[in-house]
Amino acid sequence: MSIGDIAGLIAAIAFAVLAGFLIYPLIRLGKLFDQLAQTVKDSGDHAIPALDEGVTTVRQVNKSLEDVNKISSAASTTAGNIGALTDLYGSFLGKPVIKLASSFYALKSTAQSFMHEKSAASNAAEKPKAAAYKAKSGKE
Repeated sequence: MSIGDIAGLIAAIAFAVLAGFLIYPLIRLGKLFDQLAQTVKDSGDHAIPALDEGVTTVRQVNKSLEDVNKISSAASTTAGNIGALTDLYGSFLGKPVIKLASSFYALKSTAQSFMHEKSAASNAAEKPKAAAYKAKSGKE
């Protein structure tokens, strides 16, 4: 064996040791990639049912919102009908009631003025009588 053969043998042994040390991290890296692939597969398997549940939930929410829209539309229609009915009653009953009230007020005012004139006339007629009574009795 020559010195070149010994140097080649040492280099081969060093290369084998170095390759041995490098193989271990490569094996670990391969296991890591296998675990990553399994995780991606599992997350895909779990994501599809979760997405299906999300779609179902969104559909139920949309159905509920459609029901709420129907209810609010019916409430709006009812409010409009009540407003129209109120206007109808106001125009149908309001004007006659106002006319009736104004007629009663006019009648009351006329009666009060008539009574006031009659009482004023009787007071004027009683003043001379009261003066005559005071004169007779001597009281002032």
